[in-house]
Amino acid sequence: MNTGFESAAPGPRLIDPGTLKNWLDDDGEIALFDVREHGLYGAGHLFFAVPLPYSRLELDIPRLAPRPGVRVVLYGDDDDLPVRAARQLDKLGYRNTVVLKGGAPAWEAAGFGLFAGVNVPSKAFGELVEQTFHTPHVSADELSEWMTRGEKLIVLDGRPFEEYGKMNIPGGICCPNGELAYRLGELVDDPDRRIVINCAGRTRSILGAQTLVNLGIPNPVYALENGTQGWMLADLPLEHGSRRRWPDGVPSRGLSEARKAAGDFAFRHQVPILTAAAVIAWLADDAWTTFLFDVRTAQEFQAGTLAGARHAPGGQLIQATDQFVGVRRARIVLFDDEMIRAPVVAAWLRLQGHDATVLEGGLHGGLDLAKPEDGSKSEPPGHSLDLPLAALSSATPPPVLVDVRPSRDYRQGHARGALWSIRPRLAKQFAGERRTVVVIGDDPALAHLAARELLDAGISARTLGGGYAAWIAAGLPVEATPAEPPDSERIDFLFFTHDRHEGNKAAARQYLAWELGLLERLDRQELASFRLKRNAASPGSPVKVSAE
Repeated sequence: MNTGFESAAPGPRLIDPGTLKNWLDDDGEIALFDVREHGLYGAGHLFFAVPLPYSRLELDIPRLAPRPGVRVVLYGDDDDLPVRAARQLDKLGYRNTVVLKGGAPAWEAAGFGLFAGVNVPSKAFGELVEQTFHTPHVSADELSEWMTRGEKLIVLDGRPFEEYGKMNIPGGICCPNGELAYRLGELVDDPDRRIVINCAGRTRSILGAQTLVNLGIPNPVYALENGTQGWMLADLPLEHGSRRRWPDGVPSRGLSEARKAAGDFAFRHQVPILTAAAVIAWLADDAWTTFLFDVRTAQEFQAGTLAGARHAPGGQLIQATDQFVGVRRARIVLFDDEMIRAPVVAAWLRLQGHDATVLEGGLHGGLDLAKPEDGSKSEPPGHSLDLPLAALSSATPPPVLVDVRPSRDYRQGHARGALWSIRPRLAKQFAGERRTVVVIGDDPALAHLAARELLDAGISARTLGGGYAAWIAAGLPVEATPAEPPDSERIDFLFFTHDRHEGNKAAARQYLAWELGLLERLDRQELASFRLKRNAASPGSPVKVSAE
């Protein structure tokens, strides 16, 4: 009898595409990870796949799939890399891991689709929102005419502040989508003023505008069609380096109305409100995964959050859910400190198909407060492999230098004589090397993982203490190689219309056509993963769920 499994002793089990397709539609949790680097992932991946590059495997798996008992499926271009990844996860206690036999090529050969780009489910959802609700929109030319005529309007940019600063609509003010419901009263005090929401493309423009429509604000609301890319394609000038943003501090106007509107929105989409006791019980449950997310701003999160919480700014959590949640059908608990932002974000996540809930009382709901953990550039467990810079010149024979920083950074400048490589390729690239390989990086954790990859293959390896920054500080020679590594070797770089924001109109048109064409490429299972329906429930208070 064909069970869909194959023996891969002494490695993990292998499953066929049909088995995986069935698993994606059952009732259990599943973490489907593409372990290729970002460039390969972006060129074509499974719809429900979450990127987990092998170069970052041990660093990212704890936040994307925090429960080691979860069912994990890994895939790549063949069986080699995911089998290696499965063995690494086994060391971390992930014992329920299988590999998709034949990887992405086998999936496509079985008649299932592959998708280029990133954040595909969220972007397809945005297109479905526009089709379902007929989100009002305005073209770049129309908006430009409104501005020229001096119409009463405000342009709000729904992206994070760092992204907004790269380019924005002239006069636009940064207010990320997750903050709109909370801060709109501080930004707009005239119910007749037109509100235009924009992003760089389509998704956040649509979701931001539809959020305000669904909240029932009196103002006319529009999504800017195709965002800053549409503005550029209309030959209109963009601003660069702007610093306008939402007001700091707690809003002083309209909070009670905003709280009621957010509660009504959450109620219409059946968002459960959990007591602290219920959340504690969920977090203690070893049989199911629970994510606890603080959806406030980074500044608020850094000032103090709940123990065990991770930061997931609300707008980005909706727009790029797969960057935060790696387990399909996991429980997601959101909180803020005013019961406005979290209910709105939870409603959208439930419409996307996620089991999203809100902690009653948020930051003050009864869970322990804590300072956030600093997970930036943390070193994986184990002894240090650092070789002091002073010892490098005296090493005999001279070691091989290998730079594992992003290929774009390597091209711009690297230690003279250093080769570029990336963790998945190291063991094969340096097979038989008798000299010590010294790994140069800008993130100690990534450099150590790369060095241990070499050690596991029987190759002598160290990391350069202080990384590339120490090399530069010592005044040692550097060189730039604008064409090396060649594009064909840069598996870490996402080439998918990468220069669409740099004035390349062909790339912008390609990207927008890709977004517009996503829905028609979804199969019945993928489309059914969304719960997007107009809900006729009357406004009221959200349902409360207790520990029982």
